[in-house]
Amino acid sequence: MSIALVILAAGKGTRMNSDLPKVLHPIAQAPMLVHAMRAGRALAPERTVIVAGHGAEAVTKAVLAEDEDAQVVLQQDQLGTAHAVDQARAALEGFEGDVVVLYGDTPFIQPETLERMISARTENDLVILGFEAADPARYGRLVMDGDKLERIVEFKDATEAERAINFCNSGLLACDATVLFDLIAAVGNDNASGEYYLTDVVELARARDLSVTAVACDEAETLGVNSRADLAQADAVFQASARAALLGQGITLMAPETVYLALDTVIGRDSVIEPNVVFGPGVTVESGAQIRAFSHLEGCHVSRGAVVGPYARLRPGTELAEDAKVGNFVEIKNAEIAEGAKVNHLSYVGDASIGAKSNIGAGTITCNYDGFMKHRTEIGAGAFIGSNTMLVAPVSIGDGAMTATGTVVTRNVEADALAVARAKQDNKPGYAAKLFSILRKKKEKLSKGQ
Repeated sequence: MSIALVILAAGKGTRMNSDLPKVLHPIAQAPMLVHAMRAGRALAPERTVIVAGHGAEAVTKAVLAEDEDAQVVLQQDQLGTAHAVDQARAALEGFEGDVVVLYGDTPFIQPETLERMISARTENDLVILGFEAADPARYGRLVMDGDKLERIVEFKDATEAERAINFCNSGLLACDATVLFDLIAAVGNDNASGEYYLTDVVELARARDLSVTAVACDEAETLGVNSRADLAQADAVFQASARAALLGQGITLMAPETVYLALDTVIGRDSVIEPNVVFGPGVTVESGAQIRAFSHLEGCHVSRGAVVGPYARLRPGTELAEDAKVGNFVEIKNAEIAEGAKVNHLSYVGDASIGAKSNIGAGTITCNYDGFMKHRTEIGAGAFIGSNTMLVAPVSIGDGAMTATGTVVTRNVEADALAVARAKQDNKPGYAAKLFSILRKKKEKLSKGQ
């Protein structure tokens, strides 16, 4: 059966108090809309349609960055959820299969839940996703007759008996595309808000003797985000779940509650993650690596046995080979550090390659930017770069070469050579005492206002 996803992402999210569209606010450093898209991807959809509204240009950019084949359609006027889904009608013209409706601000729906909805569709015309609420509050109630869904009753319209029902509506549904759009065409807006509600399709389907059922999921999957407080709660939920998963996979988190993970963080078994480590998007850490305290990683790959930190920053394009070491207060960007190489202290390595078993001394800087262009530094295997070396790119250091401490390298250094480029030291006896005396007298005059 072919599947099409329709993800509603048009809301402004007034309670977020933000210029950013609500669905683009990040959870685990990825827009919450992306979470919904990835959950839906488990169904291998033939088509994905995102219904955008407020901030449509920004939403479109985020959508295409995640899935270049997705379509974005515009809901010009916010006239309700049925109206929003109807905006996908033209994009799905000619599509034969099931439509699954998701919400861009409900990021925790699990792929297994969506698969159960599709499975239930084999014996039902319309499938609604519900959940048993710990506190039903003002959720719409799902009134069941056995395994058949009779109707959805909004809280304000519910009787006391109906309000006692804990089985509530999530808003998600699955239905044959032709049937769904026929039902939506019959939805009216004769209500206090003057909007077209997607929940009305249940009553319309029952009136047409169509089979309607509801599938249950865990309430945590239906967590919606409508405010900054909700966003913080959602992020905390994700982090707790992701940390628990890592611990179960054989990764040591020395202080789990202090480690911050991204949606796509991958860490191999027997790795050790020390406290207060932040993982940005696009990080893979192989088995047996150690990420020491207060390090920040994004867009990088750390191989088996490598050690990072403490207080290290790995930026996008960083590749650490096996047993490489990046130490305290070191920043690496768009650089390859080969097997066994060490960059241990207070250095910046950008747009560079460091050969196997090379040693980069403290305070070394690759001067990679000339104000207009970035340039590369190439350091061969077994090289020794002395402390406080400035490598003015583009420049290369040969295998087994050495730079003296404090050297400014502006020309290539051949293999096994020693590069020394610094001014000759000149000691002037007694000059310090004379200079201190002059400066002391100047300070005394200033303090007296002279």
